[in-house]
Amino acid sequence: MTTRPEFVDGRTGQPRFAVVIPTYNHGSRVAAVARKAVSLGYPVFVVDDGSTDDTALRLHWVSGVHVLRHLVNRGKGAALVAGMRKASEIADYAVTIDADGQHDPAEALKLMAAIPANRRVIVVGCRAMADAPWTSRKGRAFSNFWVRVSGGPKLADTQSGFRIYPLPETLDLGVAARRYQFEVEVLAKAAWQGIAVVEAAICADYGSALPRISHFHPFIDFMRNFGVFSRLITRRVFTPTLWSPAGRRDRSR
Repeated sequence: MTTRPEFVDGRTGQPRFAVVIPTYNHGSRVAAVARKAVSLGYPVFVVDDGSTDDTALRLHWVSGVHVLRHLVNRGKGAALVAGMRKASEIADYAVTIDADGQHDPAEALKLMAAIPANRRVIVVGCRAMADAPWTSRKGRAFSNFWVRVSGGPKLADTQSGFRIYPLPETLDLGVAARRYQFEVEVLAKAAWQGIAVVEAAICADYGSALPRISHFHPFIDFMRNFGVFSRLITRRVFTPTLWSPAGRRDRSR
């Protein structure tokens, strides 16, 4: 994989990555995820989004991580933005991974390998669906459809939190959502700006070893999703240039 000189480490000639882990009350899982992420050899930023359990204590004993803390819960999107802003000071790509233990941080290497030569793209880890709960499958299909209608890319897993974001392009997209909806809004707005999104196949543990920890609230988050997609579709309808690839700025080159 090659990329532009300004997006590589001057000493190694390799792209500069950092890992961002948003967490909220994942005390029983976050330390293990953070340790595995540190083993990748990249800077790791864990954003404690106002946890009220023992998350802070667990992270205190993990060496090699940079911990950012919100005094109150602001939402997953807010935690991602905070982590990416800090990561952008030393890196050009942020690898984001959930703290619930669903993903193996080592699979970040698969996402990195999916970045095309000489292009700045978003990479989304596409989870296998065979073992996913039916609620997750239905929710994913719903999200995939509306991301596409909003002018976003056609993807198989728009809800995956295991991703690589190019910095600072992602921070410049003007994504308004600050909770789970950040991850779908960013896909639509990236497409509007001509930033390509690619997928890489990854594995996922849906709770075979330990019960899954999720803070997703079906009704509340459905209404938030509805609001975000309504806003995106309305803007797309009344902004003709968003319908034409020629009217988009290609920032992926």
